[in-house]
Amino acid sequence: MTTEYGEDLLAGLDDIDWASLDHAYGYADDVPGQIRQACGDDGEARERAWIMLFSNIFHQGSRYTASPYTVPFFARIAIAGPHPARSSALTMLKVLAIDWHDEYDLPGGIDTVAWRSVAAEFSPQRLVAWYDEQIAVEANPERRRGLEETRAYCAAGGTIDDRASSLVCYDAVRAELPSLLCLLEDPDSHIRTQAAYLLAWFPEEGVRSVPELLAQLDRETDPRAAATALVAAGLVGDHTLIERLRPWLADSEPLVRWGAATALARLVTTIPGAVTGLSRDGLVPRIIEELTTAAVSLAPQSGVKFNDGNLRGYATRSLAPLAALTLDVT
Repeated sequence: MTTEYGEDLLAGLDDIDWASLDHAYGYADDVPGQIRQACGDDGEARERAWIMLFSNIFHQGSRYTASPYTVPFFARIAIAGPHPARSSALTMLKVLAIDWHDEYDLPGGIDTVAWRSVAAEFSPQRLVAWYDEQIAVEANPERRRGLEETRAYCAAGGTIDDRASSLVCYDAVRAELPSLLCLLEDPDSHIRTQAAYLLAWFPEEGVRSVPELLAQLDRETDPRAAATALVAAGLVGDHTLIERLRPWLADSEPLVRWGAATALARLVTTIPGAVTGLSRDGLVPRIIEELTTAAVSLAPQSGVKFNDGNLRGYATRSLAPLAALTLDVT
């Protein structure tokens, strides 16, 4: 049972009024039982619980009022839960934060400024005010009841816009990132890879996470984890990383070289002024060479999740923005 992993693993789970929250199939009063089962000793029951949680609080990519409340418990499970549950918890944190495609586009990463701007237009507070205006002038009793029901949902913290509801979960996961940084040193390389992958989607935390990712790179022995850490650093870092990441283009592992080239391609094409002087000393042609090789010959790699695991496709995506820079090289 979960108690063998520490009394505080799920502390506070029953303090939340789950019955007042919703998920895809109604009230969320069944969520705490599913979270407990997800940490249990019964393998089949544990797998069932994760499937139910995924379907309930992340149904077809939608988030619900209960969804962000699960995040702190998933973070604790990822850090200190039973081994079979830790990877599942990290997967839940990732999908709750960014779905498979929310607000990001590789190779650029997440534009949180634009996302927050759009989501602010559909905040629960603004929606409540809008529904108050509509209710005040609605004469049809049936339509009025519908407006009142939706207004009550928004007043309870819900929103009818997916971008706004997903941002609530994104920020809930962001709040847990400081505690999750320790996973970059986990004995399990799969956990290290997942942790680095999660950090890739939080550019606002780059100041804190980039030094940790660089430290991971210096000690990392698993090519998948190293490649993931490189790409993550490139997605949340800035131009000061260019010279720090450059030596990894000469690594003996093709996957690690792909990671370095992918990170550097993003840095030199998305940050104004980052390429000043770099084309002349051969960096851009070297990046293009490595990405071209990867696009043609890099074998599929299990465990590296970027671009849904299609790393050849990611290499091709990274090459396209570099085309304009070749004018400075020739």
